[in-house]
Amino acid sequence: MSEVLGLASPEWFAQLVTRLVALDRAWIDYAIWPIVQIALTLFIVATLVAYLVYLERKISAFIQARLGPMRVGPWGLLQPLADLVKLISKEDIIPDKADRAIFPLAPMISVMAGFTCLAVLPFGPTWLHIADVNIGLLFVFAFSSLGVLGIIMAGWSSNSKYPLLGGLRSSAQMVSYEVAMGLSIVGALVFTGTLSLVGIINGQIRSGVWNIVYQPLGFFIFLVCGLAETNRTPFDLPEGESEIVGGFHTEYSGFRWSLFFLSEYTGILIVSSVATTLYLGGWQIPYVTRMIDADAYPLIYALAGLASFTAKVAILIYGFMWFRWTFPRYRYDQLMDLGWKWLTPAALANIVLTGIVYTLLKSGFKLPFAGPDESYIGPSSASSRVAMIIAMCAIATPVALAILAFINRGTADWDIADQRQRQIAARADRRARIEADRAQVSE
Repeated sequence: MSEVLGLASPEWFAQLVTRLVALDRAWIDYAIWPIVQIALTLFIVATLVAYLVYLERKISAFIQARLGPMRVGPWGLLQPLADLVKLISKEDIIPDKADRAIFPLAPMISVMAGFTCLAVLPFGPTWLHIADVNIGLLFVFAFSSLGVLGIIMAGWSSNSKYPLLGGLRSSAQMVSYEVAMGLSIVGALVFTGTLSLVGIINGQIRSGVWNIVYQPLGFFIFLVCGLAETNRTPFDLPEGESEIVGGFHTEYSGFRWSLFFLSEYTGILIVSSVATTLYLGGWQIPYVTRMIDADAYPLIYALAGLASFTAKVAILIYGFMWFRWTFPRYRYDQLMDLGWKWLTPAALANIVLTGIVYTLLKSGFKLPFAGPDESYIGPSSASSRVAMIIAMCAIATPVALAILAFINRGTADWDIADQRQRQIAARADRRARIEADRAQVSE
């Protein structure tokens, strides 16, 4: 059972614990090893999130030709520690009219929803994940969706208009983009045939082709929805500093306010990790992973996989930060239009066309495909893989975009120059009416 769940501890750890304490192997697999993994994961992720804030401040400074944090420690490397001390020492304020039961609970729900998802994320091969369950992807989607409950509860329990508006925006945004995000991954699952995150990576390793090559449109939709799900610019309407002060966390201060930041950056890490797992081959390094004998050199294989996974996640996180300081915030109607008129129909079209191409190449053209007993059920020969790539990238994706353009052909475009001319014309018309009224009164 421990091997099914991926809980079996590595041999070196079991021998180390046995030397220290005489315990049965079942205790080591089911109790000691999971506790050690959970503690290390939480510590590393919490530290990483703190330095992601530092990294974002540095990236924003680079984009804006500034230096960023430089005073606390060399190059400002101790700034996250200083921020933590400052936030902990600040007064914890609860508004007089707030719901005192729900108000302090909301940020904890957001954080716990994000941390729970870490239990099934495969950061590397062999022992570098806490558990491998056959519905790991469904598990991540289920718990990550609970994070919005904390935002809604924060907006409602604050008993303030700005947090309430932020909570309502977040709920509508979640409903809009959860649908498209859930549909975008179906195309990748067609080629793996499993919801296990480890199985998805193993399927791409067996194939030798990452799912992003088969599913470029699905990957793009997933990333856009990931930005919206984590309330990042240009989809940060639940916060909207220039519109609703700070949105759902306006009334929070000190450590509780920092929990929302911890939740947001943990969400970025989770979205980037899932995107890496689904579309970028997880811990696989092309032409390198197969050269390392996992049985002869398990530690080298595990560390190489961890380095590969970390590098891919870091690139995606940099993209998240770059988007924030490059694109302006969408208006609310543009946010809803993008979700319901563009991303959701595009994801549906991608599913239908992927199914058609998969069926035609497998049954119609009798190309060799892997059997259903493996975690990879896609093309199994070089010629069939090339045919699938050409069919998906050169035929299916352009057709999906053409269908999308046809569906939205009547959608009004927002032309800022045209809107400016309309404002000038409306202002001139208003002045003319005012002058006419004055002339009529003077007569």
